Amino acid sequence: MNPSEHHDPGQLHEEIARLKREKNALIMAHYYQRDEIQEIADFIGDSLALARQAALTDADIIVMCGVHFMGETAKILCPDKKVLVPDTAAGCSLADSCDPEEFRAFVEAHPDHTVISYVNTSATVKALTDIVVTSGNARRIIESLPADEKIIFGPDRNLGDYINRVSGRNMTLWNGACHVHDRFSLEKIMELKRANPEAKILVHPECRRPLQLIADKVGSTAALLDFARTDEAPAYIVVTESGILFEMRKKCPEKKFIAAPADDAECQCNECDYMKLNTLEKVYRALRDETPEIIVDEETAEKARRPIERMLELSL
Repeated sequence: MNPSEHHDPGQLHEEIARLKREKNALIMAHYYQRDEIQEIADFIGDSLALARQAALTDADIIVMCGVHFMGETAKILCPDKKVLVPDTAAGCSLADSCDPEEFRAFVEAHPDHTVISYVNTSATVKALTDIVVTSGNARRIIESLPADEKIIFGPDRNLGDYINRVSGRNMTLWNGACHVHDRFSLEKIMELKRANPEAKILVHPECRRPLQLIADKVGSTAALLDFARTDEAPAYIVVTESGILFEMRKKCPEKKFIAAPADDAECQCNECDYMKLNTLEKVYRALRDETPEIIVDEETAEKARRPIERMLELSL
């Protein structure tokens, strides 16, 4: 019987577990994945945690349930392992907003600058970079550099603007953005706050500055989760991709989590269409067929590995 033809979640779970055992495979998932993916993942985390875990695992196969650049990062850190992604169409609007050749020209136009790139970039862009950062460690890494160091930061203008504001830096910013975080509605969030005055507002730094300024906490997905776990408020308005609510509700079942809507949303949610392309059936097929596999050419991988490893060193 082929589980992918019968759409039985229980049977798919059994087949995925069997294939994992037989192939020494590890399923990794980002917080923005569908609930059904997070339920069967061996490890769930944000971009930094996924990179760290990929570097440490002794699995022969990594199934990266996220978007394409996450699979590339895992492959760069684990060149001897087979890295699979359930759907190669799962791209990233932020990574797509930074064309490698245009970014190369931007870097060459600022020859005396240190190049810092967000992890949400292609392997080719990482290869042009001195240090890679995530939303969870960007401020700390940038503040560890000399105060007068000239820095290019790309591709997320909102995260770069946030770090400039809180650190007093004046980094030169690439003009990119995440299509999810850039479209949250300030007006609708304030309506939610008026309806839920007891709720604190949690905002990802990829959001625009007005949303950051009304936040009780600005941070990465992992930081927002940790805040919700340790804070005493009974409710939270969560201004990031709504997939994180699965883990928040799991960790804090006694608390109320409210998804913030987008400007153009008909429903009260804001989802990444790319993240949601991965499904349980696609995970099963990836494990069964050992495809689609992420391949990064050796020269690009070698150049990209150095700034990623620099990030991991500076994040300890």
